[in-house]
Amino acid sequence: MNPLDATKSGFLACIAVCTFIYTFIYLKDTLLEDPNEQKFSGNTAECGFYPDELCSALFMGKTAAFKIGNVCQNTYRPETFSCIQTPCNCSMVLKTLHFITRPLSAEEGSFSLAYIITIHKELEMFVKLLRAIYMPQNIYCIHVDEKSSEDYKAAVQNIVNCFENIFISSKRENVVYAGFSRLQADINCMRDLVQSKIQWNYVINLCGQDYPIKTNKDVIKYIKSKWNGKNMTPGVVQPLHMKHRTQFSYREYVRSGTSYVYPTKNIKSKPPYNLTIYFGSAYYILTRKFVEFTLTDARAKDLLEWSRDTYSPDEHYWVTLNRLNDAPGATPNADWEGNIRAIKWKDQEGTTHKGCKGHYIRDICVYGLGDLQWIIESPHLFANKFEPATYPLVMDCLERRHRLKVLHQAEVPIEDHWRFQEDSYFNMKLNV
Repeated sequence: MNPLDATKSGFLACIAVCTFIYTFIYLKDTLLEDPNEQKFSGNTAECGFYPDELCSALFMGKTAAFKIGNVCQNTYRPETFSCIQTPCNCSMVLKTLHFITRPLSAEEGSFSLAYIITIHKELEMFVKLLRAIYMPQNIYCIHVDEKSSEDYKAAVQNIVNCFENIFISSKRENVVYAGFSRLQADINCMRDLVQSKIQWNYVINLCGQDYPIKTNKDVIKYIKSKWNGKNMTPGVVQPLHMKHRTQFSYREYVRSGTSYVYPTKNIKSKPPYNLTIYFGSAYYILTRKFVEFTLTDARAKDLLEWSRDTYSPDEHYWVTLNRLNDAPGATPNADWEGNIRAIKWKDQEGTTHKGCKGHYIRDICVYGLGDLQWIIESPHLFANKFEPATYPLVMDCLERRHRLKVLHQAEVPIEDHWRFQEDSYFNMKLNV
């Protein structure tokens, strides 16, 4: 037998032995299995160190992770928060819900942000958002929709009572989608915020289905680097296809659990002071001086009154005022600049994104597992829209990553209750 034949025979013998051993072990385990013992699902085994290992794969966009994640997020449903449905003492609230309890750097401690958060449902999502953006040097005004249940209002109040720098808006609105009441809710909070003893630098408005992509430190650095003393109100001169919003009079309908905005046949008068109306985002980052300007300037007051019967006035009010040359922190020549909020709009599919991996509501993507990589790679500060009840793993992954990044940037000793988990099995870059 020549050397080549001997090598080939040895290789085949090795394969035969390995096949025999594998078959023996497989049959042995199968035959000896207790029929009364619950079988361990292969899908469950694939979840690994849940959720960290799976999150890492999802953030890297690994295709197999999407399918496994959909199984695992239904197998491992997140536990209900304690201390939000049942009253706890405030010390327990802070520790159980993992709130940061002191400034994490000198830079952050000397630069206070104000937040306006409008909510009406999904208490746990509100808590996830609040604890992600919470810092003791900041201040938070929570607007709870007047239509919300009394139980919901009481639960929010129980949390707020534990913080000196969080409060409920002194005046509540019955908020209607695309109605003036949505704009009025922000105005109500602004009136409360300017009375605060905390000398905040900028105000940021959020809704209950938002979540931060960047940390508090990242937000401050972004504001200082490009927008120091300027307002962020992305938008352009009102396009022709949007003019109907301000040319006709609209009304809010609120009755027996149903609310909406509807048009009338009444044509509106021209804007006060012959102002050029702009169209843009309802979400902003504004200086304190600009907020004071909007509450006191005659043009701002008259524009607010004129906007009372327009469609979605929060999408023209802030950007129109910020284009005035003499407004504090104005950006008269700005366009859509300002990386405030990452949103997957349905009509932008194929251009700014490759589709929604969750589902669309009012042409806005509710993020699914396949959207996670796109979210963390976005340059924006916040993202919208999230539904933890539908896609719980999306929020689990994002908030664990966010907290790890926050603690990674901290310049003070880390307290144990700030951590979401004792060990982390994340394998990913946090500097994205």
